[in-house]
Amino acid sequence: MGERRADEPWLPDLCRLPRLAAMLGIAQLVVIVVVLVPDAGSHWDLPRMLSTSGFALWMALSVSVLLCVSRRALSRLPRRTGALLAVALAAAVAAAVAAIVHALFASVGDAGEWPSAMRFVTGSAGVVTLITALALRYFYVIDRWQAQLAAHARAEADALQARIRPHFLFNSMNMIASLLRRDPDVAERAVLDLSDLFRAALGAGEDDSSLAEEVRLSEHYLGIEQLRLGERLRVQWRRHEPLPWDLPMPRLVLQPLLENAVLHGISRLPEGGTVEIILEADGELLRLGVRNPSLPPESPGARGVHGAGHAQRSIAHRIGYAFGPRARMACGWDAGYYACELELPLGSGRRTA
Repeated sequence: MGERRADEPWLPDLCRLPRLAAMLGIAQLVVIVVVLVPDAGSHWDLPRMLSTSGFALWMALSVSVLLCVSRRALSRLPRRTGALLAVALAAAVAAAVAAIVHALFASVGDAGEWPSAMRFVTGSAGVVTLITALALRYFYVIDRWQAQLAAHARAEADALQARIRPHFLFNSMNMIASLLRRDPDVAERAVLDLSDLFRAALGAGEDDSSLAEEVRLSEHYLGIEQLRLGERLRVQWRRHEPLPWDLPMPRLVLQPLLENAVLHGISRLPEGGTVEIILEADGELLRLGVRNPSLPPESPGARGVHGAGHAQRSIAHRIGYAFGPRARMACGWDAGYYACELELPLGSGRRTA
């Protein structure tokens, strides 16, 4: 997941199988529309429909392959010039293919029901020109929309990091300052953990994280919070192996949920409590769960608990973009506990930008 690079071709990529299938589907749809148009002068039977479908699919495949091969060269031109040239190339291919097909049928004496060569070639080129222009425009808008979603997801992640870093840093530094005199060894370890945590959070400019990195980041965070809260914070990891540790996922997905559990749950309870983290995979889905005791939302001490909503909305948006509609996030209260669960599809569920 990431923003479109400046050197990435802007012309839609017709080399991808879903795009090629869409072009073939559009060609077949045009044939069906032509067949259904009421025209007393035309007689459609199964052989004619099959031959027309074959011609349309061959035409769509030829145009798609040409635009696939010439994508990078056309993308080096100004967008308006490159788009006009792409449509012109599609028209030229359509005219050439139509001329070849008409000549072949004429040579075997089956061109009687076909229109004249000029009308057939110009009509085919005109239809292909219109369809190609509309398809390229549609795919271009889709690509731009996906790029904007990626940029928005990246901006939300950056905003989430910016919100987390000062708040957590100030609390951690205050905790380390209080440890310096009474336990310098623990303070030194906390400084090292804090350094590792922020190095991981910054990500060294990487766009994606992984399940292993998210768990490691969360362990650093919880280790520092345990130093601050002492015995009031207890952590229970429930890892059900095997787990897809190398699964790519957006950065800062698990740690913000744990921060909400500590700040809005454990730290508000005089006796503290246990944060439970559940990780399990069933072959199709990875489930990540965070559960902690917390004050009910209507209680006076729960003031500010709803501030967790921003982080949750950001996470839901980013996993939805990264994994598609099968990704799910659910949070809610249940008998004195607040729980959040993420479901991420494995395998082909992962989107690519």
